[in-house]
Amino acid sequence: MSNKAIVKRTPFCEYHEAAGAKMVAFAGYYMPIQYKGITEEHLAVRKNVGMFDLSHMGEFEVTGNDALAFLQKTTTNNVAVLKSGEIQYNCMTYDNGGIVDDLLVYRMEDRFFLVVNAANIDKDFAWLSSHLEGDAVLENHSDDFGLLAIQGPNAEKVLAKMTSYNLAEIPYYHHVTAEIAGVELMFSRTGYTGEDGFELYIPPEHCATLWEAAIAAGREFNMELIGLGARDTLRLEMKMALYGNDIDQTTTPIEAGLGWIVNLEKDFIGKDIIARQKEEKPPRRLVCLEMNDKVFPRHGYDIYSDEKVVGQVTSGTFSPSLQKPIALGYVPRELSKSGSAVEIDIRKKRFPAVVVKPPFYKNGTHK
Repeated sequence: MSNKAIVKRTPFCEYHEAAGAKMVAFAGYYMPIQYKGITEEHLAVRKNVGMFDLSHMGEFEVTGNDALAFLQKTTTNNVAVLKSGEIQYNCMTYDNGGIVDDLLVYRMEDRFFLVVNAANIDKDFAWLSSHLEGDAVLENHSDDFGLLAIQGPNAEKVLAKMTSYNLAEIPYYHHVTAEIAGVELMFSRTGYTGEDGFELYIPPEHCATLWEAAIAAGREFNMELIGLGARDTLRLEMKMALYGNDIDQTTTPIEAGLGWIVNLEKDFIGKDIIARQKEEKPPRRLVCLEMNDKVFPRHGYDIYSDEKVVGQVTSGTFSPSLQKPIALGYVPRELSKSGSAVEIDIRKKRFPAVVVKPPFYKNGTHK
């Protein structure tokens, strides 16, 4: 068996299986796609609280006197503004402006902690390594953590039962190190759902302790276990891009609506192309599309205007929160304004869709 065929088990696989999860191979790991059902799990996070296993995500550390300079060169956002304890959404781009990956940058006193997409761990590490220079050290710690996320309006109440730390003091997009269920670990307040929530970075030897403590703490609030299926529908309702679907090496941050994480006052790889595109305006943009028919738009479906194919759906689903079909897709700039009408081809029949302002779901609880 080749290394590529090996599928890893997260530290929580036995718990998923015991809970009756439907397991699939995803990004090199066995992961739960759903437990009770995608819609039920999705609504549990929107209305109450749920827990995800995100142990497949990648974690890198960057240290050394030139760590900041290295990240300034390899990412589009301005890492220099981060203070210790803060987190920043960012992305890395190739020379041609295409996206290597989107990521989170955690600032610590003496180092930086990067969280990258699971499917891109090896690619990201190789690309970053190829640009290392000076006194900067890059280390891959992706196998050194189990990662649990507790998300939803009642997420703080669940975590509060596991720690004496005053969670109200942690702003959105910040991290701290404190004792959770008797274990000192780093945890953050970010999320990929639009709801309030926390991510716990757990040393492997403590994963069982934290899982059991979280399940016990969540029982009072009827916390549900959440699979990858609901994670996808939750992030799509918030127009949070999924690498490999909505963004990749063929798309630029400007096209994808990520210009807000591009700082043109610093130098970074791909800056010239991205700056030119921002000034000249991109020929296409990633837009939110809503439909009223009971249909399921899917990745790769054609988008039509005036009998011509003008783009493709990059992500699509039937929104559990809005009870209507929603999709993301790239369309020509002239069709990217809210209210623009297009059609999506679904099983050789075209259905009307309209461009709407992001996000689709506007009542998230994140702080």
